[in-house]
Amino acid sequence: MRLKDYDDDDGKRVWLSDDELARLIDEAETPHQRLAFLLAGRVGLRRSEITGVCPEDLVEGPTGDHIRIWEDYAKRDKYREPPVPSEVVTIAETLAYQQDDDEPLIGVAGSTVYRWVRRAAERLEDETDDRGWSYLDVHDLRRTWGTYLLEQGVIPSVVMSWGGWEDWETFRQHYLGEFSPEAIKRERGRVEYLEGGDENTEIVHPGTMPSESGQHTAD
Repeated sequence: MRLKDYDDDDGKRVWLSDDELARLIDEAETPHQRLAFLLAGRVGLRRSEITGVCPEDLVEGPTGDHIRIWEDYAKRDKYREPPVPSEVVTIAETLAYQQDDDEPLIGVAGSTVYRWVRRAAERLEDETDDRGWSYLDVHDLRRTWGTYLLEQGVIPSVVMSWGGWEDWETFRQHYLGEFSPEAIKRERGRVEYLEGGDENTEIVHPGTMPSESGQHTAD
């Protein structure tokens, strides 16, 4: 877990490791909660978008499974299509079995989704004795998702399209300049006197050229 102070607000920004995100998702107590956690942490939806997802918004095409997120659900004049993992499709199909295609799958207020995340985080804080969980909010799951995609090599413009970011400067400031717990572990592994880093990271000594596998890339 990585924490960072907000510039003007109390609390902290949180980036979860992939294992921590998986643990949070596993804390879901119902299929509706699990779907909400997945839509935030694996699809990058905002809290208000999570509560509006309907069965008809899930689509399959030549690029795989996607979800249509409408900026104005009533007008339906602008949308984006982030990709979704197969588990989202499976849960959505199960929940949609006895409801209309245009009926929200989760069917709760955004404040309820917030409480779900907070309660799950509180249980993990008790279990791990890590105070960092006390700062976790729904938006931190989206933040974790966006940073993870960039570190996996997804083109920034594609991440912006999937996540609904239109202002390049805002995106650059809050995402391109950030890094995940996995990145910290990887870079820690490059420091010989530190323990607990990535054992597979190649250590490059001064005066030597890194091999192709150990080079950093700018993208």
